[in-house]
Amino acid sequence: MWTFPKFLVRANGLTSAALLVVAFATFAAKCTPAQNTPLISGGAEFLTNTKGGSTSYIATVQPLIAAPLGPHLLVEGRAAFLQDFYPKGAGQTGYGRLHFSALTYLQLNYLAGSHLTVVAGEFLTPFGTYNERQTPIWISNFQDAPLIFNLGVGTGSSVGGMLRGSAISTPKFSIDYAAYYSAASSNPSFHSRHAWGGRASVYIPQKRLEFGTSYARLTNKTAAIDIGAHLWWEPENIPIKLRSEYARGAHSQGYWVETDYRFTRSVGADTVLGRVEPVVRWQQTFRNSPSSTDGLPSADTQRVDGGLDFHLPHEVRINTSYSRQLSSTGNTNIWETGIVYRFLFPTWRGK
Repeated sequence: MWTFPKFLVRANGLTSAALLVVAFATFAAKCTPAQNTPLISGGAEFLTNTKGGSTSYIATVQPLIAAPLGPHLLVEGRAAFLQDFYPKGAGQTGYGRLHFSALTYLQLNYLAGSHLTVVAGEFLTPFGTYNERQTPIWISNFQDAPLIFNLGVGTGSSVGGMLRGSAISTPKFSIDYAAYYSAASSNPSFHSRHAWGGRASVYIPQKRLEFGTSYARLTNKTAAIDIGAHLWWEPENIPIKLRSEYARGAHSQGYWVETDYRFTRSVGADTVLGRVEPVVRWQQTFRNSPSSTDGLPSADTQRVDGGLDFHLPHEVRINTSYSRQLSSTGNTNIWETGIVYRFLFPTWRGK
């Protein structure tokens, strides 16, 4: 059965978080000038997943709100709502149903200057690149997160404070940073682990190249350290994107490499071929020692994902993919097809 990211909680755990979002939006409506109109964005997706001969049907909505509170404050948050219809177990007929709701993050940003933003609340853990940049369903090329997703990010979000910004910015290069502290929280709407860490990245504009490293130290029970590295490259003269990450934890390690190609430069964005985007991802995980807490496969695993994404008009996209996963615990074929709609609108008319 297809599995949704582990930071989701059941619907009743979202009530207090939803009230906070409404309170923030109401406050923004009273305090925000018309030219700083809050925006509601997000995506809706319907997905079919066939793994080992069993097909599940998943409907997901991920709304996002960004509400400015004057020139220096910004409230932003994202939630997820999911319905999963899955085949019942052996000897049973029909489908079961699971409903999940979750607050992915809810944070207050203070824009202190051109080199510093102070963040408080629940925020996406800044480890690697996938968690912050590719988890929205309207952005990611594949419906499934990489196998090493849990390393460094745990539940996906942290509750506490973060400092981030651009340490140095020149025409030849720039250095970005993010440093955070997370408190342990068992609240169903704001679940996090006690940890601290950060990420540093270097970007070279002329080469359109970014590389960086990440660090996370978990201090809940026994101290554990996760380290990571990433490399992104988008060459100027070729419509190819290359993304990759490596992460190592106490019990496992792994990497993923993803690339995609757009035909827009040769045939135009509005042609049939120009709307097609082939994507490929190769990933491996290695088990250093037994553990059931890091979320990675229990044995060394190789997986290749290949797909075709179709970019349709009016912010609609169709994602199709086939994956072959190889492991000593068993080999698996995974077929997925999803249709995603991206929406964006202001809460009211601005000037």
